[in-house]
Amino acid sequence: MDYKLIVSDMDGTLLNSVGKISDETERVLKELMTQGVHVAVATGRIFTSARVYAKYLGITTPIIACNGAIVRNLSDGTTIYENHISREDCIKILDICKKNNLYFHFYTNDIFYTESLEYSSIKYSEWNKTLKEEEQIDIRVVENPYEVVNNSDEEFYKFVIMDDNKELLEQVREELETIPSLECSKSWHNNLEIMNRGVSKGVAVERLAKSLGVKPEEVICFGDNENDISMLQFAGLGVAMGNAEDHVKASAKYVTDSNDHDGVANALKKFVL
Repeated sequence: MDYKLIVSDMDGTLLNSVGKISDETERVLKELMTQGVHVAVATGRIFTSARVYAKYLGITTPIIACNGAIVRNLSDGTTIYENHISREDCIKILDICKKNNLYFHFYTNDIFYTESLEYSSIKYSEWNKTLKEEEQIDIRVVENPYEVVNNSDEEFYKFVIMDDNKELLEQVREELETIPSLECSKSWHNNLEIMNRGVSKGVAVERLAKSLGVKPEEVICFGDNENDISMLQFAGLGVAMGNAEDHVKASAKYVTDSNDHDGVANALKKFVL
């Protein structure tokens, strides 16, 4: 098969356990791009975070961010596809978070809102210190998230709830899933991600492939967690990482090595190069 589009998740997939892209993975991806193959990232992260890695690799293909809620062109910032959460549903999510005393953060296209620096917001805040000013994530610690939702002119694409109590997260997920206009997923054991109904990486990859004139069978997708399953199932070749959860591996057509052992590069050498 002549594959024309490679789409990779970031955390746990393209990035190793210390958050880096290995030299071998970088080499393979750049070689594919010189051959005219489209390379894209599909992440749960905010667009501005994914943009840093895309620029580092020299990727020109649009970025899939916020679990597929937005597909945006890197070169000129134009949006190819977007699916945001309604103001009404944002308020419902905030109510549930407050009722259960949960940490949460939420994204517009380029602003990261949180009430406190905890969990991943600490990580992003520390990461900002290593980046150039124009590359930094706009993290805003706010006292009243209801005020932000009601007064902002921007759209909101994703909420992330984090807690180490797995039973509580499951209870909250069940409550959120009673709201028919919302979609829930996970990208890590201690998080819960909430988007508008119909949002998934699979839908976003489908939109991206169509915009590039690429058929589903000409797509390879890589992932390691629940939020990657939809794109693994869409792709002609869905590849799960060796470090992926078992139900993710079961949904893939091939299981490669782990993210710490060049899993993405090794599969691309096997199936493309």
